Amino acid sequence: MHDRVTRRAARGVVAVLTAAAVSLGLSACQSDFLSATGEWRSAVSPSPSHSASASPEAPDKTPDQTPDPTPVPTPKPTPAPSPPPGDPAFDSSRYSIDDPASLWVVANKLRPLSPALFVPPDLVVAGVPFISNPYLRSDAAIAIAEMFAAAAAEGAGAMQIQNAYRSYDTQVRVYGGWVSRVGQATADAQSARPGHSEHQTGLGVDITSLPERCSIEECFGETAQGAWLAGNAWRFGFILRYPADKTAVTGFIYEPWHFRFVGTDLSTEMRERGITTLEEFFGLPAAPNYAG
Repeated sequence: MHDRVTRRAARGVVAVLTAAAVSLGLSACQSDFLSATGEWRSAVSPSPSHSASASPEAPDKTPDQTPDPTPVPTPKPTPAPSPPPGDPAFDSSRYSIDDPASLWVVANKLRPLSPALFVPPDLVVAGVPFISNPYLRSDAAIAIAEMFAAAAAEGAGAMQIQNAYRSYDTQVRVYGGWVSRVGQATADAQSARPGHSEHQTGLGVDITSLPERCSIEECFGETAQGAWLAGNAWRFGFILRYPADKTAVTGFIYEPWHFRFVGTDLSTEMRERGITTLEEFFGLPAAPNYAG
């Protein structure tokens, strides 16, 4: 009997110890599956009525617990390179640069007009105030009237033509007068030899203020009229033909009064490209001196 009591007591101790061990084991497993919401999930194998996805290897998740997908940054498009200045479709060969009757003819110390006695076919009297020689080719005459009107309307003041077209014979007299006064070397820097002058094309014009101020002088560039022309003549198809920094290219000193009509297509293209001389635009050699 004593042995039976002893065995019964031992079985009771074993039962208590087993229950405690099981309880501790389950608690440890349950702590491994604590959900984000604080709910406990059992590590005990699910009953057949539960989905297999509820196993510890693939715990069941409610929709609101599904993590958001990792955002994929939207690729930024590579910016297109800036187009080159000017119009890539511009046709620089549209007009001849050799024909004296051409709108784009280039006359300089290396490029005399041919024939030397050329006379423009459509000279007219420009309908603007003038001091002498008010003749220009018809398109240039129309453009200069529009330009003078715009200058006055925009506050630059009144202007007039100092002189425009000169025939070959007239240029002989003008150039000869410079040579007699200042010598040939100085004359060549300020006045074209006969047959090389833009004035003979009917497209070159010397402009001064009205009333006259700084006429045919460098200080004209500092007048309201000279400053306005330098910034706006391109709008009407004119370019400042002899810029201050291009004497080595054109062969002539800075002449803020001398403008050349080339048409708005070319004047706009030159402005957009930042090219200030016809020699550079058409890829011609610099012409600082005469060939002979």
